Amino acid sequence: MDLFERLKELRDQGLGEIDQAKSEEMLNDVRVKLVGRKGELTKILHSMKDIEPGRRREIGQQVNKLRDLFNTRLDHAKSELVKALIEKQLEQEKVDVTLPGRVAHLGSKHPINIILDDLEKYFIGMGYEVVQGPEIETDHYVFEMMNLPKDHPARDMQETFYIDPERLLRSQTSGDQARALEKFDFSKGPLKMVGPGKVYRRDDDDATHSHQFMQMEGMLIDENITMGDLKGTLEMMAKHVFGQDRQTRLRPSYFPFTEPSVEMDVSCFNCDGKGCAICKHTGWIEVLGAGMVHPNVLENAGVDSSVYGGFAFGVGLDRFAILKYGIDDIRDFYTNDVRFLEQFCQEER
Repeated sequence: MDLFERLKELRDQGLGEIDQAKSEEMLNDVRVKLVGRKGELTKILHSMKDIEPGRRREIGQQVNKLRDLFNTRLDHAKSELVKALIEKQLEQEKVDVTLPGRVAHLGSKHPINIILDDLEKYFIGMGYEVVQGPEIETDHYVFEMMNLPKDHPARDMQETFYIDPERLLRSQTSGDQARALEKFDFSKGPLKMVGPGKVYRRDDDDATHSHQFMQMEGMLIDENITMGDLKGTLEMMAKHVFGQDRQTRLRPSYFPFTEPSVEMDVSCFNCDGKGCAICKHTGWIEVLGAGMVHPNVLENAGVDSSVYGGFAFGVGLDRFAILKYGIDDIRDFYTNDVRFLEQFCQEER
């Protein structure tokens, strides 16, 4: 076949394939076939050595002209494909601005966080500092510094998650107190701190127990601090959280890190102290433990117990939330049921 006829046939075939390409991938295949390094036009150029010298220039001009035509049509076809793709995408993503908007679902603060934020603001207003300690603590700070040496029987009062012989998931936030006592400079004034955080204990989860819960411990150390200071602080806090009409009382108790130790009760919210099933017909509900800081705790931190003393208390934030809001299952705090959480939208405002 004559080369000019071959070029004419290739022109008609190539333009047809370009027009039939329905995607960029198909179009790229056509481009490689027609004008690529191993394409049809390149093959024709390589065969020109067998053509009479007088015809080579004319054929070369025809090949270059056809290559320019193919490239122009290929570029135009690609632009049309991209344009069609964009138009299709815009059609699919078209927004009808006349439709009503979706109702935004407003979240709410968790009830434990409501209690936590309220208590933090309350104690900050009384001059306390909020401190944060690590959840993975050492046996030294959780137990030994708090007057519980390794052979102390009080360690059996709670089951602990140990990571290794020296590290554990803290079972109480009292490690924050030990760290604060160690580094505090009493020449600047009294030590007043609260330490909120998550704690862990080996317990079976049910309606009233959980292997993890939120706690806040507080401590005040200075000269001439008395049990009366502790009683007044706890009473004001209880009335702030549960209402000014709540009555409080202190009962003797035992904690290794305080002496004397007490537990505080508040009058029952349900029966107003008359006695019901909620308060087990006593008229009182236990809310926290506290006491005067044991001298050994002060001495372990390098604080002179003959000069300084003070009180400490521990608040279970989950328990406070249960009592304040009448929640009957502690597991509701951790299941993240939106219907449960929505009940507290108004509380956080």
